[in-house]
Amino acid sequence: MTDAALQIAVVGHTNTGKTSLLRTLTRETGFGVVSARSASTRDVAGVALLCDGAPMLSLFDTPGLEDASGVAEALAALPDATDPVAGIERFLAGDHGQGRWEQEAKVLRQMLRSDAALYVIDAREPVQAKHRDELRLLNACGRPLMPVLNFVASDEADVERWRSQLARMGLHVQSSFDTVVYDAVAEQALFDKLATLLEPHRAGLQRLTQSRTAEREALTLAACRAVAVMLVEVAGLRHEVPLDADPATATEGLRHQVRASEQRCVDAVLALFQFDLQAYHPPELPLTEGRWTLDPLDPEALRAFGIRTGSAAATGGAAGFAVDAALGGMSLGAATALGAGLGAAWSGAQTFGRPWLDRLRGHQVLVADPSTLALLAARQVALLRALLRRGHAAEGPVSTRNAQGWPGIALRDAVLRARHSGSVAEASGTRAPNEADVSAVTARLITVLGDTARESSAHSD
Repeated sequence: MTDAALQIAVVGHTNTGKTSLLRTLTRETGFGVVSARSASTRDVAGVALLCDGAPMLSLFDTPGLEDASGVAEALAALPDATDPVAGIERFLAGDHGQGRWEQEAKVLRQMLRSDAALYVIDAREPVQAKHRDELRLLNACGRPLMPVLNFVASDEADVERWRSQLARMGLHVQSSFDTVVYDAVAEQALFDKLATLLEPHRAGLQRLTQSRTAEREALTLAACRAVAVMLVEVAGLRHEVPLDADPATATEGLRHQVRASEQRCVDAVLALFQFDLQAYHPPELPLTEGRWTLDPLDPEALRAFGIRTGSAAATGGAAGFAVDAALGGMSLGAATALGAGLGAAWSGAQTFGRPWLDRLRGHQVLVADPSTLALLAARQVALLRALLRRGHAAEGPVSTRNAQGWPGIALRDAVLRARHSGSVAEASGTRAPNEADVSAVTARLITVLGDTARESSAHSD
Protein backbone atom coordinates (compact mmCIF):
# COMPACT_ATOMS: atom_id res chain seq x y z
CA MET A 1 0.00 0.00 0.00
CA THR A 2 1.25 3.50 -0.81
CA ASP A 3 2.14 5.47 2.31
CA ALA A 4 -0.11 8.41 3.06
CA ALA A 5 0.85 11.57 4.96
CA LEU A 6 -1.13 10.53 8.02
CA GLN A 7 -1.08 7.08 9.68
CA ILE A 8 -4.05 6.07 11.87
CA ALA A 9 -4.31 2.81 13.85
CA VAL A 10 -7.83 1.43 14.37
CA VAL A 11 -7.79 -0.38 17.71
CA GLY A 12 -10.15 -1.76 20.32
CA HIS A 13 -11.49 -4.85 22.02
CA THR A 14 -12.45 -7.92 20.01
CA ASN A 15 -15.68 -7.61 17.98
CA THR A 16 -16.32 -3.90 18.49
CA GLY A 17 -16.49 -3.16 14.75
CA LYS A 18 -12.96 -2.08 13.81
CA THR A 19 -13.06 -3.84 10.44
CA SER A 20 -16.65 -2.64 9.98
CA LEU A 21 -15.50 0.95 10.47
CA LEU A 22 -12.92 0.54 7.75
CA ARG A 23 -15.43 -1.05 5.39
CA THR A 24 -17.75 1.91 5.72
CA LEU A 25 -15.03 4.55 5.50
CA THR A 26 -13.47 2.92 2.43
CA ARG A 27 -16.85 1.95 0.84
CA GLU A 28 -15.49 -1.60 0.42
CA THR A 29 -17.79 -4.40 1.60
CA GLY A 30 -15.03 -6.95 1.05
CA PHE A 31 -12.34 -5.38 3.24
CA GLY A 32 -11.11 -7.67 6.02
CA VAL A 33 -13.15 -10.31 7.83
CA VAL A 34 -16.25 -9.46 9.83
CA SER A 35 -17.47 -12.25 12.10
CA ALA A 36 -19.18 -12.80 15.44
CA ARG A 37 -16.31 -15.18 16.22
CA SER A 38 -13.75 -13.79 18.62
CA ALA A 39 -10.54 -12.32 17.15
CA SER A 40 -11.56 -12.63 13.49
CA THR A 41 -8.80 -10.14 12.56
CA ARG A 42 -5.42 -11.78 13.23
CA ASP A 43 -2.99 -9.44 11.50
CA VAL A 44 -2.61 -5.75 10.73
CA ALA A 45 -4.08 -4.68 7.38
CA GLY A 46 -3.89 -1.19 5.90
CA VAL A 47 -5.88 0.80 3.41
CA ALA A 48 -5.54 4.38 2.12
CA LEU A 49 -8.23 7.03 1.78
CA LEU A 50 -7.66 9.12 -1.33
CA CYS A 51 -8.02 12.84 -1.88
CA ASP A 52 -8.12 13.91 -5.52
CA GLY A 53 -6.60 10.57 -6.49
CA ALA A 54 -3.67 10.73 -4.04
CA PRO A 55 -3.44 8.92 -0.66
CA MET A 56 -4.19 11.35 2.16
CA LEU A 57 -4.68 9.06 5.13
CA SER A 58 -3.72 5.44 5.90
CA LEU A 59 -5.95 3.40 8.21
CA PHE A 60 -4.63 0.21 9.82
CA ASP A 61 -6.99 -2.50 11.01
CA THR A 62 -5.52 -4.29 14.05
CA PRO A 63 -6.34 -7.48 15.98
CA GLY A 64 -8.70 -7.19 18.92
CA LEU A 65 -7.30 -6.61 22.40
CA GLU A 66 -8.14 -9.47 24.75
CA ASP A 67 -5.77 -9.24 27.73
CA ALA A 68 -4.73 -5.65 28.29
CA SER A 69 -4.58 -6.29 32.05
CA GLY A 70 -2.01 -9.03 31.59
CA VAL A 71 0.15 -6.82 29.38
CA ALA A 72 -0.07 -3.97 31.90
CA GLU A 73 1.16 -6.29 34.66
CA ALA A 74 4.05 -7.43 32.49
CA LEU A 75 5.00 -3.81 31.75
CA ALA A 76 4.90 -2.90 35.44
CA ALA A 77 7.34 -5.72 36.19
CA LEU A 78 9.95 -4.41 33.76
CA PRO A 79 12.94 -2.53 35.20
CA ASP A 80 12.87 1.26 34.86
CA ALA A 81 9.19 1.22 33.96
CA THR A 82 8.75 4.93 34.68
CA ASP A 83 8.84 5.81 30.95
CA PRO A 84 5.68 4.22 29.49
CA VAL A 85 6.79 4.37 25.85
CA ALA A 86 10.22 2.91 26.66
CA GLY A 87 8.51 0.16 28.62
CA ILE A 88 6.31 -0.76 25.65
CA GLU A 89 9.32 -0.78 23.33
CA ARG A 90 11.12 -3.12 25.74
CA PHE A 91 8.03 -5.34 25.89
CA LEU A 92 7.88 -5.51 22.08
CA ALA A 93 11.54 -6.49 21.91
CA GLY A 94 10.86 -9.52 24.13
CA ASP A 95 8.89 -12.73 23.63
CA HIS A 96 5.48 -11.18 24.46
CA GLY A 97 4.92 -13.52 27.36
CA GLN A 98 6.10 -16.50 25.30
CA GLY A 99 3.53 -15.62 22.66
CA ARG A 100 0.65 -15.20 25.09
CA TRP A 101 0.23 -11.54 24.15
CA GLU A 102 1.15 -11.76 20.48
CA GLN A 103 -2.10 -10.08 19.40
CA GLU A 104 -1.61 -7.20 21.84
CA ALA A 105 2.00 -6.84 20.63
CA LYS A 106 0.77 -6.35 17.05
CA VAL A 107 -1.59 -3.62 18.23
CA LEU A 108 1.06 -1.82 20.30
CA ARG A 109 3.62 -2.03 17.48
CA GLN A 110 1.16 -0.40 15.08
CA MET A 111 0.32 2.24 17.68
CA LEU A 112 3.97 3.30 17.86
CA ARG A 113 4.16 3.48 14.07
CA SER A 114 1.04 5.64 13.79
CA ASP A 115 0.34 9.34 14.25
CA ALA A 116 -2.86 8.67 16.17
CA ALA A 117 -5.42 5.95 16.88
CA LEU A 118 -9.18 5.45 16.78
CA TYR A 119 -10.39 3.33 19.71
CA VAL A 120 -13.60 1.65 18.49
CA ILE A 121 -16.26 0.93 21.12
CA ASP A 122 -19.43 -1.12 20.82
CA ALA A 123 -21.81 1.36 22.46
CA ARG A 124 -24.25 -1.46 23.16
CA GLU A 125 -21.87 -2.91 25.74
CA PRO A 126 -21.66 -1.62 29.33
CA VAL A 127 -18.50 0.19 30.42
CA GLN A 128 -16.24 -2.46 31.97
CA ALA A 129 -12.85 -2.72 33.65
CA LYS A 130 -11.38 -4.26 30.50
CA HIS A 131 -12.11 -1.07 28.58
CA ARG A 132 -10.35 1.08 31.19
CA ASP A 133 -7.32 -1.26 31.12
CA GLU A 134 -7.18 -1.07 27.33
CA LEU A 135 -7.38 2.71 27.30
CA ARG A 136 -4.61 3.03 29.89
CA LEU A 137 -2.41 0.65 27.89
CA LEU A 138 -3.03 2.48 24.61
CA ASN A 139 -2.47 5.88 26.20
CA ALA A 140 0.92 4.63 27.37
CA CYS A 141 2.00 4.57 23.71
CA GLY A 142 2.10 8.36 23.72
CA ARG A 143 -0.13 8.80 20.67
CA PRO A 144 -3.36 10.85 20.41
CA LEU A 145 -6.30 8.53 21.00
CA MET A 146 -9.90 9.22 19.99
CA PRO A 147 -12.76 6.94 21.05
CA VAL A 148 -15.30 6.14 18.31
CA LEU A 149 -18.69 4.95 19.55
CA ASN A 150 -20.03 2.37 17.11
CA PHE A 151 -23.58 0.97 16.69
CA VAL A 152 -25.06 4.16 18.14
CA ALA A 153 -28.22 3.73 16.03
CA SER A 154 -29.11 0.62 18.04
CA ASP A 155 -31.78 0.89 20.74
CA GLU A 156 -29.35 -0.97 23.03
CA ALA A 157 -26.65 1.71 22.79
CA ASP A 158 -25.95 3.74 25.95
CA VAL A 159 -24.12 6.64 24.34
CA GLU A 160 -24.41 9.16 27.16
CA ARG A 161 -22.98 6.77 29.76
CA TRP A 162 -20.03 6.04 27.50
CA ARG A 163 -19.38 9.72 26.86
CA SER A 164 -19.46 10.46 30.57
CA GLN A 165 -17.09 7.62 31.46
CA LEU A 166 -14.65 8.50 28.68
CA ALA A 167 -14.56 12.11 29.83
CA ARG A 168 -13.70 10.93 33.35
CA MET A 169 -10.69 9.16 31.83
CA GLY A 170 -9.59 12.41 30.18
CA LEU A 171 -10.87 11.50 26.71
CA HIS A 172 -13.02 14.51 25.88
CA VAL A 173 -12.62 14.40 22.09
CA GLN A 174 -14.98 11.60 21.04
CA SER A 175 -16.91 10.66 17.95
CA SER A 176 -20.08 8.68 17.24
CA PHE A 177 -20.15 6.83 13.93
CA ASP A 178 -22.43 3.92 13.19
CA THR A 179 -20.89 1.54 10.66
CA VAL A 180 -24.25 -0.03 9.77
CA VAL A 181 -26.58 2.98 9.54
CA TYR A 182 -24.52 5.45 7.52
CA ASP A 183 -24.52 9.15 8.39
CA ALA A 184 -22.52 11.43 6.10
CA VAL A 185 -22.57 14.27 8.64
CA ALA A 186 -21.23 11.96 11.38
CA GLU A 187 -18.43 10.86 9.06
CA GLN A 188 -17.38 14.45 8.48
CA ALA A 189 -17.53 15.08 12.24
CA LEU A 190 -15.20 12.11 12.80
CA PHE A 191 -12.50 13.65 10.60
CA ASP A 192 -13.09 17.13 12.03
CA LYS A 193 -12.57 15.84 15.57
CA LEU A 194 -9.51 13.90 14.50
CA ALA A 195 -8.12 17.18 13.18
CA THR A 196 -8.56 18.64 16.68
CA LEU A 197 -6.05 16.07 17.95
CA LEU A 198 -3.72 16.47 14.97
CA GLU A 199 -3.58 20.22 14.38
CA PRO A 200 -0.60 20.05 11.95
CA HIS A 201 -2.70 17.80 9.71
CA ARG A 202 -5.91 19.87 9.90
CA ALA A 203 -5.62 21.28 6.38
CA GLY A 204 -5.11 17.82 4.88
CA LEU A 205 -8.04 16.35 6.79
CA GLN A 206 -10.24 19.23 5.67
CA ARG A 207 -9.27 18.58 2.04
CA LEU A 208 -10.12 14.92 2.58
CA THR A 209 -13.61 15.69 3.92
CA GLN A 210 -14.23 18.16 1.11
CA SER A 211 -13.18 15.56 -1.43
CA ARG A 212 -15.42 12.90 0.11
CA THR A 213 -18.35 15.32 0.23
CA ALA A 214 -17.87 16.05 -3.46
CA GLU A 215 -17.70 12.32 -4.20
CA ARG A 216 -20.92 11.77 -2.26
CA GLU A 217 -22.68 14.51 -4.20
CA ALA A 218 -21.43 13.10 -7.50
CA LEU A 219 -22.63 9.62 -6.49
CA THR A 220 -26.08 10.94 -5.59
CA LEU A 221 -26.28 12.87 -8.86
CA ALA A 222 -25.24 9.83 -10.92
CA ALA A 223 -27.77 7.60 -9.13
CA CYS A 224 -30.57 10.13 -9.60
CA ARG A 225 -29.68 10.48 -13.26
CA ALA A 226 -29.83 6.69 -13.73
CA VAL A 227 -33.35 6.68 -12.24
CA ALA A 228 -34.36 9.72 -14.30
CA VAL A 229 -33.21 8.07 -17.53
CA MET A 230 -35.34 5.03 -16.72
CA LEU A 231 -38.44 7.08 -15.82
CA VAL A 232 -38.22 9.25 -18.93
CA GLU A 233 -37.50 6.19 -21.06
CA VAL A 234 -40.54 4.31 -19.77
CA ALA A 235 -42.75 7.41 -19.95
CA GLY A 236 -41.79 7.78 -23.61
CA LEU A 237 -42.42 4.17 -24.60
CA ARG A 238 -44.88 3.74 -27.47
CA HIS A 239 -45.87 0.15 -28.28
CA GLU A 240 -47.89 -0.24 -31.48
CA VAL A 241 -50.37 -3.15 -31.76
CA PRO A 242 -53.35 -3.98 -34.02
CA LEU A 243 -56.71 -2.69 -32.89
CA ASP A 244 -58.08 -6.20 -32.46
CA ALA A 245 -55.03 -7.54 -30.58
CA ASP A 246 -55.58 -9.73 -27.55
CA PRO A 247 -54.71 -7.70 -24.40
CA ALA A 248 -52.33 -10.35 -23.02
CA THR A 249 -50.38 -10.58 -26.26
CA ALA A 250 -50.52 -6.88 -26.99
CA THR A 251 -49.16 -5.75 -23.64
CA GLU A 252 -46.35 -8.30 -23.36
CA GLY A 253 -44.05 -6.25 -25.55
CA LEU A 254 -44.63 -3.18 -23.38
CA ARG A 255 -44.16 -5.22 -20.21
CA HIS A 256 -40.83 -6.54 -21.51
CA GLN A 257 -39.59 -3.04 -22.29
CA VAL A 258 -40.62 -1.72 -18.87
CA ARG A 259 -38.97 -4.64 -17.06
CA ALA A 260 -35.76 -4.29 -19.05
CA SER A 261 -35.55 -0.54 -18.51
CA GLU A 262 -36.05 -0.81 -14.75
CA GLN A 263 -33.53 -3.64 -14.45
CA ARG A 264 -30.89 -1.59 -16.25
CA CYS A 265 -31.56 1.18 -13.74
CA VAL A 266 -31.25 -1.12 -10.71
CA ASP A 267 -28.00 -2.60 -12.07
CA ALA A 268 -26.56 0.87 -12.58
CA VAL A 269 -27.56 2.14 -9.12
CA LEU A 270 -26.22 -0.88 -7.24
CA ALA A 271 -22.96 -0.70 -9.17
CA LEU A 272 -22.57 2.97 -8.21
CA PHE A 273 -23.00 2.24 -4.49
CA GLN A 274 -20.79 -0.89 -4.55
CA PHE A 275 -22.95 -3.05 -2.30
CA ASP A 276 -23.26 -6.81 -2.13
CA LEU A 277 -26.39 -7.72 -4.10
CA GLN A 278 -27.11 -10.60 -1.71
CA ALA A 279 -28.03 -8.01 0.92
CA TYR A 280 -31.28 -7.06 -0.82
CA HIS A 281 -34.22 -9.35 -0.19
CA PRO A 282 -37.81 -9.19 1.17
CA PRO A 283 -39.61 -8.21 3.27
CA GLU A 284 -37.86 -4.88 3.92
CA LEU A 285 -37.20 -4.11 0.26
CA PRO A 286 -38.51 -6.50 -2.41
CA LEU A 287 -35.20 -6.85 -4.22
CA THR A 288 -33.27 -10.12 -4.45
CA GLU A 289 -29.76 -10.28 -5.87
CA GLY A 290 -30.34 -7.02 -7.67
CA ARG A 291 -33.79 -7.88 -9.05
CA TRP A 292 -37.23 -6.78 -7.91
CA THR A 293 -39.38 -9.70 -6.79
CA LEU A 294 -42.58 -8.17 -8.16
CA ASP A 295 -43.12 -7.20 -11.79
CA PRO A 296 -43.69 -3.45 -12.26
CA LEU A 297 -47.10 -4.17 -13.78
CA ASP A 298 -48.13 -6.59 -11.03
CA PRO A 299 -51.04 -5.16 -8.99
CA GLU A 300 -49.45 -6.50 -5.79
CA ALA A 301 -46.41 -4.34 -6.46
CA LEU A 302 -48.65 -1.32 -6.89
CA ARG A 303 -50.51 -2.02 -3.66
CA ALA A 304 -47.24 -2.55 -1.76
CA PHE A 305 -46.31 1.03 -2.55
CA GLY A 306 -49.75 2.47 -1.82
CA ILE A 307 -50.60 3.12 -5.47
CA ARG A 308 -54.21 2.78 -6.57
CA THR A 309 -54.99 1.38 -10.00
CA GLY A 310 -58.69 2.21 -9.79
CA SER A 311 -60.85 0.90 -12.61
CA ALA A 312 -57.82 -0.42 -14.43
CA ALA A 313 -57.49 -3.26 -11.93
CA ALA A 314 -61.16 -4.13 -12.39
CA THR A 315 -60.67 -4.17 -16.15
CA GLY A 316 -57.66 -6.38 -15.69
CA GLY A 317 -59.63 -8.76 -13.55
CA ALA A 318 -62.06 -9.30 -16.39
CA ALA A 319 -59.17 -9.77 -18.79
CA GLY A 320 -57.77 -12.39 -16.45
CA PHE A 321 -60.79 -14.56 -17.00
CA ALA A 322 -60.46 -14.19 -20.75
CA VAL A 323 -56.79 -15.20 -20.93
CA ASP A 324 -57.04 -18.05 -18.46
CA ALA A 325 -57.44 -20.81 -21.05
CA ALA A 326 -54.77 -19.35 -23.30
CA LEU A 327 -52.20 -19.46 -20.50
CA GLY A 328 -51.93 -23.24 -20.43
CA GLY A 329 -53.97 -24.04 -17.36
CA MET A 330 -52.85 -21.16 -15.13
CA SER A 331 -55.03 -20.99 -12.04
CA LEU A 332 -57.96 -18.62 -12.07
CA GLY A 333 -56.44 -16.55 -9.25
CA ALA A 334 -53.08 -16.27 -11.01
CA ALA A 335 -54.71 -15.35 -14.29
CA THR A 336 -56.85 -12.73 -12.57
CA ALA A 337 -53.79 -11.20 -10.91
CA LEU A 338 -51.96 -11.14 -14.23
CA GLY A 339 -55.01 -9.64 -15.84
CA ALA A 340 -55.07 -6.84 -13.27
CA GLY A 341 -51.55 -5.86 -14.33
CA LEU A 342 -52.48 -6.11 -17.98
CA GLY A 343 -55.58 -4.09 -17.33
CA ALA A 344 -53.52 -1.26 -15.89
CA ALA A 345 -51.44 -1.11 -19.05
CA TRP A 346 -54.48 -1.55 -21.31
CA SER A 347 -56.29 1.25 -19.47
CA GLY A 348 -53.31 3.49 -20.09
CA ALA A 349 -53.53 2.70 -23.77
CA GLN A 350 -57.15 3.81 -23.87
CA THR A 351 -56.30 7.08 -22.11
CA PHE A 352 -53.09 8.07 -23.81
CA GLY A 353 -53.08 6.07 -27.02
CA ARG A 354 -56.32 7.32 -28.51
CA PRO A 355 -54.84 10.44 -30.23
CA TRP A 356 -52.59 8.12 -32.23
CA LEU A 357 -55.32 5.84 -33.56
CA ASP A 358 -56.26 7.84 -36.64
CA ARG A 359 -52.64 8.28 -37.64
CA LEU A 360 -51.78 4.62 -37.41
CA ARG A 361 -54.58 3.36 -39.66
CA GLY A 362 -55.91 0.38 -37.79
CA HIS A 363 -53.37 0.25 -35.00
CA GLN A 364 -53.32 1.55 -31.47
CA VAL A 365 -50.40 2.62 -29.32
CA LEU A 366 -49.93 1.36 -25.79
CA VAL A 367 -48.09 3.37 -23.17
CA ALA A 368 -47.26 2.77 -19.53
CA ASP A 369 -50.08 3.65 -17.17
CA PRO A 370 -49.48 6.56 -14.72
CA SER A 371 -49.79 4.12 -11.81
CA THR A 372 -46.94 2.07 -13.28
CA LEU A 373 -44.78 5.19 -13.56
CA ALA A 374 -45.65 6.03 -9.95
CA LEU A 375 -44.55 2.56 -8.86
CA LEU A 376 -41.27 2.81 -10.74
CA ALA A 377 -40.53 6.19 -9.17
CA ALA A 378 -41.59 5.11 -5.68
CA ARG A 379 -39.51 2.00 -5.43
CA GLN A 380 -36.41 3.54 -7.00
CA VAL A 381 -36.59 6.44 -4.55
CA ALA A 382 -37.05 3.94 -1.70
CA LEU A 383 -33.97 2.10 -2.90
CA LEU A 384 -31.89 5.30 -3.17
CA ARG A 385 -32.91 6.41 0.32
CA ALA A 386 -31.98 3.02 1.75
CA LEU A 387 -28.59 2.97 0.02
CA LEU A 388 -27.74 6.51 1.12
CA ARG A 389 -28.32 5.47 4.75
CA ARG A 390 -26.58 2.10 4.56
CA GLY A 391 -23.06 1.52 5.82
CA HIS A 392 -20.82 -0.88 3.95
CA ALA A 393 -20.47 -2.98 7.10
CA ALA A 394 -24.21 -3.73 7.10
CA GLU A 395 -24.96 -7.39 6.48
CA GLY A 396 -28.73 -7.58 7.03
CA PRO A 397 -31.41 -6.72 4.49
CA VAL A 398 -32.12 -3.14 3.60
CA SER A 399 -34.67 -1.57 5.91
CA THR A 400 -36.81 1.18 4.42
CA ARG A 401 -40.25 2.71 4.48
CA ASN A 402 -42.03 2.19 1.19
CA ALA A 403 -43.19 5.39 -0.45
CA GLN A 404 -46.93 5.89 -0.79
CA GLY A 405 -47.65 6.78 -4.39
CA TRP A 406 -45.55 9.38 -6.18
CA PRO A 407 -42.57 10.50 -4.01
CA GLY A 408 -43.32 14.11 -4.87
CA ILE A 409 -45.77 16.19 -6.88
CA ALA A 410 -42.99 18.00 -8.75
CA LEU A 411 -41.42 14.66 -9.68
CA ARG A 412 -44.76 13.35 -10.92
CA ASP A 413 -45.33 16.44 -13.04
CA ALA A 414 -41.84 16.25 -14.56
CA VAL A 415 -42.28 12.58 -15.53
CA LEU A 416 -45.73 13.12 -17.00
CA ARG A 417 -44.49 16.15 -18.95
CA ALA A 418 -41.80 13.90 -20.40
CA ARG A 419 -44.52 11.51 -21.56
CA HIS A 420 -46.54 14.21 -23.29
CA SER A 421 -43.56 16.02 -24.79
CA GLY A 422 -42.67 13.05 -26.97
CA SER A 423 -39.64 12.54 -24.81
CA VAL A 424 -38.01 9.70 -26.73
CA ALA A 425 -35.83 11.48 -29.30
CA GLU A 426 -33.58 10.36 -32.11
CA ALA A 427 -29.88 10.37 -31.19
CA SER A 428 -27.20 8.99 -33.52
CA GLY A 429 -29.69 6.68 -35.12
CA THR A 430 -30.84 5.20 -31.79
CA ARG A 431 -33.79 6.09 -29.63
CA ALA A 432 -32.72 7.87 -26.43
CA PRO A 433 -34.50 9.87 -23.73
CA ASN A 434 -34.65 13.61 -24.29
CA GLU A 435 -31.81 15.24 -22.29
CA ALA A 436 -33.93 18.19 -21.15
CA ASP A 437 -36.51 15.83 -19.65
CA VAL A 438 -33.81 13.71 -18.00
CA SER A 439 -32.26 16.80 -16.41
CA ALA A 440 -35.64 18.01 -15.14
CA VAL A 441 -36.50 14.64 -13.56
CA THR A 442 -32.98 14.33 -12.09
CA ALA A 443 -33.38 17.71 -10.39
CA ARG A 444 -36.72 16.67 -8.88
CA LEU A 445 -35.22 13.41 -7.59
CA ILE A 446 -32.36 15.26 -5.90
CA THR A 447 -34.92 17.50 -4.18
CA VAL A 448 -36.87 14.46 -2.98
CA LEU A 449 -33.69 12.89 -1.60
CA GLY A 450 -32.91 16.07 0.30
CA ASP A 451 -35.16 14.70 3.04
CA THR A 452 -32.67 11.86 3.51
CA ALA A 453 -29.82 14.31 4.01
CA ARG A 454 -31.82 16.24 6.61
CA GLU A 455 -32.64 13.00 8.46
CA SER A 456 -28.93 12.19 8.44
CA SER A 457 -28.07 15.56 10.00
CA ALA A 458 -30.63 15.01 12.77
CA HIS A 459 -28.76 11.88 13.91
CA SER A 460 -25.26 13.39 13.92
CA ASP A 461 -23.25 14.71 16.87
